[in-house]
Amino acid sequence: MKRGRFVAFFLIVLLLGSLMGLTSKNITNDITLGLDLQGGFEILYEVEPVDDGETIDRSVLVNTVDALNKRANVLGVSEPNIQIEGDDRIRVQLAGVDNQNKAREILSTQAQLTFRDTNDKEMMNGSDLVEGGAKQSFDQYGKPNVVVKLKDAEKFKEVTEHVLKMAPANQLVIWLDYEEGDSYQKELAKENSKFISAPNVDQVFNTTEVTIEGNFTINEAKELASLLNAGALPVKLNEVYSTSVGAKFGEQAMDQTIIAGLIGIVIIYLYMMFFYRLPGVIASITLTTYIYLILVVFDWMHAVLTLPGIAALILGVGMAVDANIITYERIKEELKLGKSLRSAFKAGNRRSLLTIVDANVTTLLAAAVLFFYGTSSVKGFATMLMVSIVVSFMTAVYLTRILLSLLVNSRSFDRKPHWFGVKKEEILDIAKTNKHTQVPTRFDRVDFVKNRKRFFFLSSIMVIAGILVLFIAKLNVGIDFASGTRIEVLANDRLTAGEVQSEFEAIGLEPNEVILSGNNDEIGVARFVGVLEKDKIAEVKDHFQKQFGSEPNVSTVSPMVGKELARNALIAVLIASVGIIIYVSVRFEFFMALAAIVALIHDAFFTIAFFSITRLEVNITIIAAVLTVIGYSINDTIVTFDRIKENMKKKKRVKTFADLAEIVNKSLQQTFTRSINTVITVIFAVVALLIFGSSSILNFSIALLIGLISGTYSSLFIAAQLWLVWKGKQLKKKSTSHKQEEELEQEV
Repeated sequence: MKRGRFVAFFLIVLLLGSLMGLTSKNITNDITLGLDLQGGFEILYEVEPVDDGETIDRSVLVNTVDALNKRANVLGVSEPNIQIEGDDRIRVQLAGVDNQNKAREILSTQAQLTFRDTNDKEMMNGSDLVEGGAKQSFDQYGKPNVVVKLKDAEKFKEVTEHVLKMAPANQLVIWLDYEEGDSYQKELAKENSKFISAPNVDQVFNTTEVTIEGNFTINEAKELASLLNAGALPVKLNEVYSTSVGAKFGEQAMDQTIIAGLIGIVIIYLYMMFFYRLPGVIASITLTTYIYLILVVFDWMHAVLTLPGIAALILGVGMAVDANIITYERIKEELKLGKSLRSAFKAGNRRSLLTIVDANVTTLLAAAVLFFYGTSSVKGFATMLMVSIVVSFMTAVYLTRILLSLLVNSRSFDRKPHWFGVKKEEILDIAKTNKHTQVPTRFDRVDFVKNRKRFFFLSSIMVIAGILVLFIAKLNVGIDFASGTRIEVLANDRLTAGEVQSEFEAIGLEPNEVILSGNNDEIGVARFVGVLEKDKIAEVKDHFQKQFGSEPNVSTVSPMVGKELARNALIAVLIASVGIIIYVSVRFEFFMALAAIVALIHDAFFTIAFFSITRLEVNITIIAAVLTVIGYSINDTIVTFDRIKENMKKKKRVKTFADLAEIVNKSLQQTFTRSINTVITVIFAVVALLIFGSSSILNFSIALLIGLISGTYSSLFIAAQLWLVWKGKQLKKKSTSHKQEEELEQEV
């Protein structure tokens, strides 16, 4: 029996290892990478009618998306992500595009082909062409051209008759996207005219084929033919938000973040094995399985993996450890009470389950809010966070228990508590214990409750200081909220701010601010007031591609979208807070929910105040970090409240404030090790991201680190203490009311 359980354990581990080893490479290769990992761009278009009086309805938006998909196919993009948002917006995401400038041009051009006389009178347009009838060809001299098929030869005959009569101005001018105010006569004098070609009409033609000639290269002729076959856009598209990432930026960011993740995860594994011994080894196996399953689920979902998504996966490892820590701490407590290993294992698992469920549900709530109110990169982070929470629950609760139960039930570790991190001298005599016995902790001499006023005072001072700093200095708000343009340039060597400034001035741009980032100051970040036009963005990309060998990242946000992002961020925080209040009120009680929310506001505010003091840029990913901190902080707070609730049941009758204080103090002493171990493991992951990760998520990592430290502090020293004060007042009122009732009864 003993040998059979060991064999089963090693077979399961071997099976898991073999499965991961054989399939991991294929799975990782199949996962779709986001724009920030392979380069590409995202644009939010506002849709406007071509002619006055036209309306934009759902069918028009669907037709526009269809036309944009065809254009993405022209670009060779295999998996474009084009979605309708609201009543008049379309978001386009194209990853892995080689020539982003050309792609932007092809997407937004209406591709309205018109045939006009030299007085700019329209004779024919795209509706006269046979659908899909354009093709690239060559003239008699081998020059590339485009041949289009017409629906009506008789109409073309009438057009050529009209143009022939206008001799000597007998040119048939072919335009692509003619605009009001354009003129053949004006364009004729220019070196690069807007019209495609203007052939002479020397005879009347009765044909259904027209050749469009110009100074085309083969690729340009193919592109024009493909664009005409894709069809004209039924609307005008105005960019209100855009972000583009150079391929070199994406590759570097992915490599750095993966290395950071591996370092953080290895440190977490070593810490768990050092602190929890055998259960720590099991945790390392289940966490590896957890990472593998995350990638499998992402592959099944055809989800897009973004840079914040990888950060969420790494962070998820740190948070997934929490479920293991909660269970292992419970098992250690049961062992210290003198129970056998099997009894301790059963009791520890049973008592930790509800705590794990409560902690995960509240974090899941924050992630769901992030998903519904976030932009694309934030959605990627939220998706990974939600998947991580579900998968970590499955691996931590089920796989961990299966593996550990095989070893525990083999009886090989009976009377060997040191394998579970428990020393023999810490174990109580079971004959002298009962269900009310409290396990001694290392922190029994620490009086958390006694110093609650000092904690309140310290937090109040920090909040007041934060308000003053925010009022005086305000936030260094990024373009996500303030609108404008942000450009990141990547060089092979160290840059200087003056060098970056002069490069922009060379193309007629003057940045409002230039800062340097990266490990060796190889990245220059410039901010501009106002949104650059797409032609200027194309010039910027071409210039820095030639100068530094890589395309810069360019992000633009219109004032309208900036306000919307700020509003959505505030709504997200409010909804997450309300949801948490409702859940905690139902599962625990209203005072606990209220105390938890005060602690969450404290954490969010402290993180934002820190950014105001340090002048670090606040962008949309910082809101993602704040909401993650909220989820983590409520996780930590619920573990404490769960223990308070359990200890109150043991106490049965709580009559005085002193009874309440004793319960809160003991609960904090019992959960302190778990809180510290959890925050340490998550901090390992975050610090690894800070030191070794991509500079593009540096501020995001800083916000997480500050928020995690603040969240642990508030869970231990603010939330539980506030509940004690409010519950104490309620208890005092009940006690006074009860005494008055007794006095009245005696008088009667």
